[in-house]
Amino acid sequence: MRAARCNAVGGPVVVEEVPEPQGEVPVDVRFAAVNFADLLVVRGTYQVKEEPPFTPGSEFAGVVARSGHGFEKGERVFGSVFVGAWAERVAVAATSLNRIPASIPPERAAAFGVSHATAFNALRLVADVRPGERVAVLGAAGGVGLATVELAALLGAEVVAVASTEEKRAVCAKQGAHEVLPYEDLKRRLQQSGGADVVVDPVGGPHSEQALRGMNWGGRFVSVGFASGEIPRIPLNLTMLKGVTIHGFDFGGWGRHHRERLLAARTELHRMFAEGAIHPRVHAVYPLDAVAQAVSLGRQALGKVLLEVNDGV
Repeated sequence: MRAARCNAVGGPVVVEEVPEPQGEVPVDVRFAAVNFADLLVVRGTYQVKEEPPFTPGSEFAGVVARSGHGFEKGERVFGSVFVGAWAERVAVAATSLNRIPASIPPERAAAFGVSHATAFNALRLVADVRPGERVAVLGAAGGVGLATVELAALLGAEVVAVASTEEKRAVCAKQGAHEVLPYEDLKRRLQQSGGADVVVDPVGGPHSEQALRGMNWGGRFVSVGFASGEIPRIPLNLTMLKGVTIHGFDFGGWGRHHRERLLAARTELHRMFAEGAIHPRVHAVYPLDAVAQAVSLGRQALGKVLLEVNDGV
């Protein structure tokens, strides 16, 4: 089969012929997402390392290629893996798969899973967001950022989206943000607009501290990643003076320590998805042969970037 391959740390990513993968449930991939975390894995800067050569990609939608483990051949499914999704076929554990609701197109399913699960868990499990609270989202035009904007609005929060350009801020407003802010002078702008009860930060870097300084007393700051490449060092006296608590969300840790709560949140999120309440924004779709172009977008993407791997499944 054909697959995108990373043969050395840092790339490049090229399309090659490789043996078909082995696993519980083989899935012919229709669409695969290009997440920023996937790019970090390619660069060797993600928290968990994968030794080359490997097929990148963590999120996909397609059809079951062979019946077994509770799935029938031809069923439409979506799911996630650590690596392996940028290929014509992926083989995964049955527990990693979900059926695509009849009314949902496969490209929406491919753009939904990882980013929206990260955002929902940060909002629901970690921050315990309540209707009427103000939620500020950093990096709000990225995959996780836009998912957080959309879901926070659906949960009844007043959403403040923080993004670097007018184009990005306009996209955030269309996705449900009630207010949009630039990064410049973020502490003052956030305070003047009413502060934030919750901050969700997938970016890190120097803006994290400014967002925390602009929070309301007793707020919750949730770190979900460091897309900027810089891990911030927060002065702990701020947590004392503002009564703020700092939390982090990581799938691995929650899966080990709070698996039942994680599964309950997934059930709630998937119900919302099946009901048609969630609409991931797809920035662009590229064929598998254009994977290098898709990868080059990086943080320029406004929402999700997809690879269309098989157009006949």
